[in-house]
Amino acid sequence: MACGAFQGAPHPALRVFELATGRPGDLDLREAEPAPAPRRGRPRLGVAAREVTLLPRHWDWLAAQPGGASAVLRRLVDQARKTGADGDARRRRTEAAYGFMVEMAGDAPDFEEASRALFAGDRDRLAALIAPWPTDIQGQILELLDGEAA
Repeated sequence: MACGAFQGAPHPALRVFELATGRPGDLDLREAEPAPAPRRGRPRLGVAAREVTLLPRHWDWLAAQPGGASAVLRRLVDQARKTGADGDARRRRTEAAYGFMVEMAGDAPDFEEASRALFAGDRDRLAALIAPWPTDIQGQILELLDGEAA
């Protein structure tokens, strides 16, 4: 049965967005495959080996720290994640709102100015600039920006 919004539309379309990024997403409507049986042996710890390029003075400092370079780097990353969590979350919300804005209102009036207000963190100006846009689009942009979309 068709939804009332799609009735009478010549080619009904449904757009899906990932709330974490504000970007269009895909729906995988295939049946889920059964989970693989657990394997015997030692469980994987999730450690990924990657290359890190540092200057000699950085390597010297790391070598002098207790626990070795890997342990120190893990502690530094954890500390940075804790202290920068608010800024990172705000940046991700702004990028998600912008991604949705581009897809749904990229040709709307005052889009460029609204984008500037968004990235300047001027929510009041953004709200005023997008006021003429469709209500649902306005609401979703502001929800993504405020972190209320879940």
